[in-house]
Amino acid sequence: MERLRYFIQRTIFSMKQSPLLCSATIGTVAIALMLLSFFTLIVLNVQNLTKQWSRDIQVVIYLDQVPSQTALEQWLEEIQTYPEVESVTYVSQHEAFERFRLRLGQNKDLLDGLMPEILPAALEVSLKESARSREGTESLISLLKSNKEFHNFRYGQEWLDRYDAFIFLLQLTGSMAGGFLIFATLFIISNTIKLTIYARRDELEIMGLIGATPMFIKAPFMAEGAFQGTIGAILALGGCHMLYYFFLKKGLAALLTTAAAENIHFLPLTVQVGVIVIGLLLGFVGSLLPLRKFVRV
Repeated sequence: MERLRYFIQRTIFSMKQSPLLCSATIGTVAIALMLLSFFTLIVLNVQNLTKQWSRDIQVVIYLDQVPSQTALEQWLEEIQTYPEVESVTYVSQHEAFERFRLRLGQNKDLLDGLMPEILPAALEVSLKESARSREGTESLISLLKSNKEFHNFRYGQEWLDRYDAFIFLLQLTGSMAGGFLIFATLFIISNTIKLTIYARRDELEIMGLIGATPMFIKAPFMAEGAFQGTIGAILALGGCHMLYYFFLKKGLAALLTTAAAENIHFLPLTVQVGVIVIGLLLGFVGSLLPLRKFVRV
């Protein structure tokens, strides 16, 4: 307990001795981790929204002619047996016309005088969750094309593939930027601790001469770095939450529908804990690097 109390006192004393360097280190960690956290927040929400939209993926088969009841029942029974299919629904011309009227809202008067026959009948095929991918959709399309009556298809998988490519680009950019920010943070923490060591080099040399072990000398500096990194990480989460509340949440809510905007969330608890751990490790490793050189000298 006495040794732990000494390490805590030395850590606090060292931070009080150089408040400017301490503030610079905490600020650097906070800015770096805030940018990383905010970028992660954007990627996670975009992935979540993509997952939500993928549930609405359907393969729609537009029919050139209204089928007979016998043919329709045969098609429905056949399509339902496909392994990728969750359900299949027939949409008549009248149902399609009423849907179109509802979507027009206040402009539904534009359809006055038109007949439901202007729209084709269709079969709406919902995919199982395991088949909601480009491969699953293409496999289903190839099965449906075996029926010569089916040749006009519509599905949104290509759009989602472009969205997946966009997410991959976000992740790649975030990884590159994150690596650079972490390297810069380690460099600044390392140099901050190095300046502190040089300022107290006489005291540390005396401690070594009277028999202090290397770990006894290094422990307060490592604790200082870890503490500064943890404080910086907590500040980063606070700053990221402000950006989320004032910019991301309201900005996306203005662009998306209300239902989609409700699916925008802050970082999960596990990710927040991970950010704090990363901050702690950044401070610890950043302080350990110059200390290893000092001990060798």
